[in-house]
Amino acid sequence: MHLSSFPFIEAIDQESLSFIQNHIKHISIPKNNILFYQGDVCKNIMWLTKGEIRLYTQSDDIEEFTLYILKAGEQCIVNTASLFSNTGAIASAQSITDVEGYVIDDNSVKKLSKMSDAYQSYLFSIYQLRFETLASLINDIKFKHLNVRILEWLQKQENYMIEVTHEHIGIELGSSRVVVSRVLKELENKGHIILHRGKIEILKKEK
Repeated sequence: MHLSSFPFIEAIDQESLSFIQNHIKHISIPKNNILFYQGDVCKNIMWLTKGEIRLYTQSDDIEEFTLYILKAGEQCIVNTASLFSNTGAIASAQSITDVEGYVIDDNSVKKLSKMSDAYQSYLFSIYQLRFETLASLINDIKFKHLNVRILEWLQKQENYMIEVTHEHIGIELGSSRVVVSRVLKELENKGHIILHRGKIEILKKEK
């Protein structure tokens, strides 16, 4: 069992740890697979130990919108909320890399939350952390134009020549590839960047 990246494991009591070991199952999922769709009622929780998963929403009249990227050592609040409330998930989940982790079924995870104060505290902490992330995303979307957000994201990267796809930037910033490509072309025309095949060159790093 490789769950050391989850903070509740260190604080959990031996009875709860044994319970976890007896009720989890290792799982691996290839890149670009749907774990659950928006509207599905989740029947298990995944503890992600390797890779990244994108949580996104969509409707008939708008394109996909990325809520956040789930990374190793994290538990998904969309997944968690759907399971504990027995309601449809507010977003879909897709693996954007090959992923690995452990799944625990709904009855077992509900029992664990009652058995372990450490796990219960962890549940509250992930909601707080993710809500802060979403609040920051909403703030950026409301008050910053996408060209500013893209330029800021590029400036944060280590190198002047960044190997990245337009789709990946869209995933990171909650936009579509088509819109990102249009904005990048505008930034190139204004002299901020140069677009290459599969790469973006920053002409000037801002302090």
